[in-house]
Amino acid sequence: MAFPCAPSCAWVALLLFAPQQDFLSDGLKALDSNQPAAAEALFRQAASGDPADFSAHFNLALALSAQQKDTEAIQEFRRTLELKPSLYPADTNLATLLMRNKRPADALPVLKDALAQKPADPRANLLYADALFQNGDIVQAADYYRKAAELDPKSAAALAGLGRSELKLSKLTDASAHVRAAVALDPQYKPALLDLAAEYEHARRIPEAIAIYREFPDNPAARERMSRLQLDAGNFAGAIPGLEAAVRQAPSTANRLALADAYKLDKQGDKVIEQLQLASAAEPANYDIHMDLGRELRDQRKFVPAAQQFAAGARLRPNEVKAWNELAAVLVVSEDYPGGLAALDHVRALGKEVPGDFFYRAICLEKLHQPKPALEAYRQFLTADGGKLPDQEFQARQRVRIIESELNRH
Repeated sequence: MAFPCAPSCAWVALLLFAPQQDFLSDGLKALDSNQPAAAEALFRQAASGDPADFSAHFNLALALSAQQKDTEAIQEFRRTLELKPSLYPADTNLATLLMRNKRPADALPVLKDALAQKPADPRANLLYADALFQNGDIVQAADYYRKAAELDPKSAAALAGLGRSELKLSKLTDASAHVRAAVALDPQYKPALLDLAAEYEHARRIPEAIAIYREFPDNPAARERMSRLQLDAGNFAGAIPGLEAAVRQAPSTANRLALADAYKLDKQGDKVIEQLQLASAAEPANYDIHMDLGRELRDQRKFVPAAQQFAAGARLRPNEVKAWNELAAVLVVSEDYPGGLAALDHVRALGKEVPGDFFYRAICLEKLHQPKPALEAYRQFLTADGGKLPDQEFQARQRVRIIESELNRH
């Protein structure tokens, strides 16, 4: 008489006859569905179930690579190649990861193996060229970029790489042709033209550099370079619109100072001051901007605001004699004699007086009704100047005679 199977027997039967999960197949589905983390777990199961299955290790490496887990991915690609030497997809993917991690020297032998398998494959030649370029072997890189471009004339990457190599080799005409061809195929390579423009600058082919920069109207840095070159060429008016646009789009201190330079050369003093004031507001601790702004204000005879800028410079660099000298000069001219004398005392304390300082000191002392020290300062100036400031020497001699006469009367 047969007895019905106990419940435990039923579970044993189910386990014996249930299909085993195909981890590799399921992992590929997850990878195709852009779920690399899920795929990684499945491929790990497949690899642990059969450690000699090179496809499990290869696909695990792909899943790791998709998650930027490059160190582990590199290990898995190497394990794949141990199990299946000269597997072309493993070679190329491993080399790509090595280059992504700035290891072109390690990528070269791997790609050499890939090229041995597929010498006429454009991708293998392109990757090998990239590795050579990153490793500093520019001549060989150019050869392989050229071969990749010949094998695939529509490869913008190969043409751009060839142009980049030719730039390094100072073959500007060839580089221009190849970079332009790359851009025509794929506009994403257009920024490579900026490298070409920089090389044109280096070669003093300025009109060609300007022409390229003009192709980047929405790039503030390109507009700034173009305008700078125009300034150097004396085309001040032509440089201003580009610099104004650069300031509108990127109102950085560097752009404002470049625009201020252009306005200055074009003799637009008020606009120079405006840009320097905005630059100073953005960088109040910038000594040079305070000094430049002070000089512009001084030259427009705006002595009080000029003094404020020189004083700010002096506070930032109390041991900088130029700031104190500039401050003293504008204070004396604006008839602030106590302030001028105080600034001159700072110069004296630094031990860096020049003949003009004695002259300004004499004026301050005379205006402050100190004739004897004023007379001494005038004499110091006349002794030290040696004919460099003839107008001031004439004035100083006149004042010496007058002060001596007045002192003799008393």
